[in-house]
Amino acid sequence: MSDLVLALFAGGVIGLSLGALGGGGSVLAVPALIYLLGFGPAAAATASLVIVTLTSATALAAHLRAGTVRRRGGALFAAAGLVPAAVGGALSARLPPTLLTGTFALVAGLAAHRMLRPSDTRREASTVRPSRVALSGAGLGAVTGVLGVGGGFLAVPALVNVVGLRMRDAVGTSLLVITVNSMAALAARTGAAEQLDWAVVAPFAGAAILGAWDGRRLAAKVSGDTLRRIFAWMLLAVAAFVLIDAIV
Repeated sequence: MSDLVLALFAGGVIGLSLGALGGGGSVLAVPALIYLLGFGPAAAATASLVIVTLTSATALAAHLRAGTVRRRGGALFAAAGLVPAAVGGALSARLPPTLLTGTFALVAGLAAHRMLRPSDTRREASTVRPSRVALSGAGLGAVTGVLGVGGGFLAVPALVNVVGLRMRDAVGTSLLVITVNSMAALAARTGAAEQLDWAVVAPFAGAAILGAWDGRRLAAKVSGDTLRRIFAWMLLAVAAFVLIDAIV
């Protein structure tokens, strides 16, 4: 199967997950780029950032029109992650491949755990503490920069519990945070981005953007809990495979 077909297939699946779940689907981009398309861990993280940035920015535009983006809270959260994202992006290329893949497996496992046992996000935070916002934003920025994942599975609960947003607004606002962090991480990887195989990355990103639209329609027909459980078990299997590969 050609790289183009694989890129279109993987991008479509990831976009479908992003559109259906509103976050977390982009974590599959890195293993797809490594194991299906032959990218190295550092190159896969850079390519994933390109895909995440374009897909999140496209989805963000729709949420801005719907009025579900809280610009002030999102901007403060994103600002805290700018420097860590840039530092993480510059650091990623210098880290051992096994460390990158092992860390990615742990983060993917955490994402699966959160989806299988979601935290209670129905209650809004009573007090917004700037220190907690800064710490949460910085942590998300570092994860985005080093591993090349959007971190929606971390951003949404943080925006609910730390910033005090309603769930619907947190999903929209997380796209602002993810887009800003991904752009900052990419800025620190300018040289690496120029060396990517754009004949693969471009169709991958395009298929992800189109798949996200179908994902939103799928979410309207299938229970959100059902979709989340299916994706979580699939993500857990991917995390286990990546971890075993990194150890062996």
